[in-house]
Amino acid sequence: MKSVLKKSDFYCPKGTYLLSHSVGRPFRSLSENIQSTFYSPWQSGSTEPWGEWLEILQNFRLELAKLFCGEIEEFCPQVNLSSSLTKIVQSHHRLARNPVILMSEQDFPSMGFVLNKAPLEGATIRLLPKECDVSDPNVWQDYLRPDIDLVFVSHAYSNLGQKAPIEQVIKRARQLDIISIVDVAQSAGIIELNLTACRPDFMIGSSVKWLCGGPGAGYLWVNPEIVDSCHPKDVGWFSHENPFEFDLNNFRYHGSALRFWGGTPSVAPYAAAAHSIARFNLAGLDHVMEHNQVLIEYLISQMGEWIVSPHDVAKRSGTVIVRVPDSPDVLEKLKSNQIWVDQRQSGLRVSPHIYNSKQDMDLFTEQYLALCG
Repeated sequence: MKSVLKKSDFYCPKGTYLLSHSVGRPFRSLSENIQSTFYSPWQSGSTEPWGEWLEILQNFRLELAKLFCGEIEEFCPQVNLSSSLTKIVQSHHRLARNPVILMSEQDFPSMGFVLNKAPLEGATIRLLPKECDVSDPNVWQDYLRPDIDLVFVSHAYSNLGQKAPIEQVIKRARQLDIISIVDVAQSAGIIELNLTACRPDFMIGSSVKWLCGGPGAGYLWVNPEIVDSCHPKDVGWFSHENPFEFDLNNFRYHGSALRFWGGTPSVAPYAAAAHSIARFNLAGLDHVMEHNQVLIEYLISQMGEWIVSPHDVAKRSGTVIVRVPDSPDVLEKLKSNQIWVDQRQSGLRVSPHIYNSKQDMDLFTEQYLALCG
């Protein structure tokens, strides 16, 4: 039986919080859960707590599998997306020499830093110009060419409020024998992704935004069809087929995505994230998505001329980009009225979550239009 999430289930600040594209609000039940799963075995256990701690990591992977319609062995915990991406591009023989990589100028800079600085001999980075409509499948069709080795695509673009047509991108990449990596940092928990149906080669993500799981609980998904061809360079004892064999001279890659894991893992971030993702899984992603899109549609109906992100539901993400009015210090003025949004080059970023309401949209609209004077 699905549960219904309410604003009272979360710790929310005073005012109108619309920053879930940056950091989601924590569940009120989180502290008690971390105490019971992480601290209690450490505080009161008669032996070392690694058995209980590793179960936390197992639960994290299990909840990810539920969220993305995958299998638990296909997921590997990671510190963050940059580390995940570095491990991927160093693991595949296809990328070892003179690879051609396609990504968008609108991708998060950290991803570009990785692809430009990873030790890939003779790598060439091709960029979809920032004026391209990344929500248009035809744009990707034009740029996906047979000489490309890897395409990196964000499921949602945080500065534009656009959703990429990843199904079409992945299908075309597969036709051209191009490795595909999907970044779900801005979509996980607010836009559905069925990995059983979509089947990219890799997926990377985090828990800090819409999943309300805090920082430090990243993850990597590997298509089981290619996992055996991946040989990560950044490994550790948890990358081993049997981490507790303790034979220095006999390393064997784990048979699953866990070959990407590395050394001794952190635990507390995954305790927080596993709990939060479980709460959302129990509520149902469809419920959260519908609530988000109803509020976005409502905001567009109130101030459509100011909205620069897509009005078409098929092309938009969970974030709305609103044109910055010709008013100095608009962001600080909104903050002074306890309207919590942020600003990028394209405009103000507004992200309604399950703990927001139409009243929140009205308060934002009222304050915004007052500044437009």
